[in-house]
Amino acid sequence: MTDTLGSNPQRIIDDGPMNWRQYVVVLLMVLLNALDGFDVLSSAFASPGISKEWGVPREALGIMLSAELVGMGFGSVILGGLADKQGRKPTMLACLAIMAAGMYFAHTATGLTELSVWRFITGIGIGGMLTSTNAVTAECTSVGARSLSMAIYVIGYPLGGVIGGIVAQTWLLPNFDWRAVFLFGAVMTAAMIPLVALLVPETPAFYTATRPADAVARINRSLTAFGKATIAALPPLVADAPRPKLMEILSNPRLRPVTLLLAFGYMFHTITFYYILKWAVKIVSDYPPGYAPPLAASVLTYANIGGALGGLLLGFLMKRWDIKLPTVIMLFLALAGVTAFGIGFDSIEAWRAAAFVAMFFGNGAIVGFYAAFAKGFPAFARATGTGFVLGVGRLGAAGSPIIAGYLFKVFGDDQLLLVSFCMGLGSLVALVLFLLLPMRDGDAEMTPRG
Repeated sequence: MTDTLGSNPQRIIDDGPMNWRQYVVVLLMVLLNALDGFDVLSSAFASPGISKEWGVPREALGIMLSAELVGMGFGSVILGGLADKQGRKPTMLACLAIMAAGMYFAHTATGLTELSVWRFITGIGIGGMLTSTNAVTAECTSVGARSLSMAIYVIGYPLGGVIGGIVAQTWLLPNFDWRAVFLFGAVMTAAMIPLVALLVPETPAFYTATRPADAVARINRSLTAFGKATIAALPPLVADAPRPKLMEILSNPRLRPVTLLLAFGYMFHTITFYYILKWAVKIVSDYPPGYAPPLAASVLTYANIGGALGGLLLGFLMKRWDIKLPTVIMLFLALAGVTAFGIGFDSIEAWRAAAFVAMFFGNGAIVGFYAAFAKGFPAFARATGTGFVLGVGRLGAAGSPIIAGYLFKVFGDDQLLLVSFCMGLGSLVALVLFLLLPMRDGDAEMTPRG
């Protein structure tokens, strides 16, 4: 079946029912996000062993824990723009190759500086991957399925931490040393390359925005893969519509407030979010009476279970109340949950429960931000805009372990509650910025020009 009127291919996907191939693509995006989650958290799982073997103090360990987060910032901005110019699929494949190499060579590192370099390189791939997978999830799902699909996609991140934590605490750390965590991540990352190459088509929205010479033929291949009607022609270009470039999201008066409020809101929330993800294992390992690394790592596993469930809950809440109200509530409760984590506990079960609650609300708010990325940016700048926002956000993520390490040094290692409260304030600032965010549909307002 062919639409002969020059229909917008994205509208065909938006308005049609979900096809099995679309569900496969969403599942693969969830798995890729899970892979990102494990790769990011691998240094946290390995941190007690690294600290013990090399005698690394907390403030120096914080720098290593931030290395991949800094890399993610660079990757989000640089490779996010690449995804809007060269395509989502080739960008994802390139990022997987970078991630696999970084994880493999991290397991061969002989010192903290060398390890930090490879973690930085891994982060570049992760940052680019997140911008591409976010765009693919939004562009391959119908309007009716998009909010829940985005929520499920985002909870892939903590699910990767859950699965990775179980593997790390039950198999890798008890039977090998910390290097096995990175090697496992390298193997899993490499295994995803052929799956993406074979099963994920380029999105019609990308071809519609970039208009290559054979755009209609390429779009029709993607539409056919999704079981949709093909098109005979594309809708006409709008002469004065924005161009797909980085400065457009900052200079355009309708995109600029969306970009800046999302970027800085996300940045402040990641300060809170990554405090738990990066420091929980080390905190529990050191807290009297002290716990062995595999047992301490179980706290992070429970934290990620909480994150997955919180993200799923927000997905359902957004279907009823849209994005803003549920996200604001999650941000406030994230502050409360992270502060409560700082009380300190005398049993591993209590630590697990506290981490579960903190990340339940923390990752729920992350789902709200990702849904806002997908809604607020038009297709021609979706990966660029998401990449920019994530890049700025990674400043908070990268700074989080360093800030926490510095606060422990200033206040003392025994001032866990005070440090946790200070780290939780990031979510409060994010709450204020998210309240100011205009909730507009980017695709409904803007069309790329030639």
